[in-house]
Amino acid sequence: MNAGARSTTTVPPEHLHALEAGTAEARTLSEALAIDHRALLAAAVPHASRELTEATAAAQQLGILRRMSAIGDALRLALPNDELAELADHPSDTVRGWWCFALGAEPDLPIPARLERAAPRADDACFTVREWVWMALRPRLTEDLPLAVEVLATWTKDPSPRIRRFASESLRPRGVWARQIREFTERPELGEPLLEPLRADPERSVQDSVANWINDAAKTRPDWAGALTERWLRESPGAATERIVGRALRSLPETRERLLGR
Repeated sequence: MNAGARSTTTVPPEHLHALEAGTAEARTLSEALAIDHRALLAAAVPHASRELTEATAAAQQLGILRRMSAIGDALRLALPNDELAELADHPSDTVRGWWCFALGAEPDLPIPARLERAAPRADDACFTVREWVWMALRPRLTEDLPLAVEVLATWTKDPSPRIRRFASESLRPRGVWARQIREFTERPELGEPLLEPLRADPERSVQDSVANWINDAAKTRPDWAGALTERWLRESPGAATERIVGRALRSLPETRERLLGR
């Protein structure tokens, strides 16, 4: 299987054409970044209005996260609900990503209902969609953190590791390409309902997300990170927990050495 292009300039022309025709998925972030969203819109929404086309052209000049957000919001405003819903299952991962941002832009939608609609994309087979969906929903989830934590805590018990990863990744204190969540950088214990059930998760992707969550918080609350991981090692000994702790404490080498001997 082709591993995909490592830079936007090395995407094979035939694959880039398929990406922009909406018939292929990106295999790497570089391939996703290479897409001309104006061409993809013409293929995915051939009847797009002038306003939608112009909004997409303007968004093409933005950074990728703002681009996805702007196009998602433009689609939400331009398309009837039934046509917008069809984009959630489009063959293009970028189009499915647009839908995620349209969902994120939807006003007055309660967090439980928003997450319920997002669940299939959180469990998407394509890695880009799984990233887009948590980035799209994160601003809405932070509007009511206690409720978001309560709902996502149930996701930590899901059979799918992708769903379990979303539960921790979407509310990382600092995140990737995302504003920090000050409540969690100052009081990370508020996020423990998302972490405790995953302390010995067998899936590496989930382990990495949990470790990154703790590492984020450790930058401002090293005391909390040390106490939590020490308790986990005592209560849930095993290879999975040790791997999480080792990665979680990478910014606290002395604490890691004390707890793990490395």
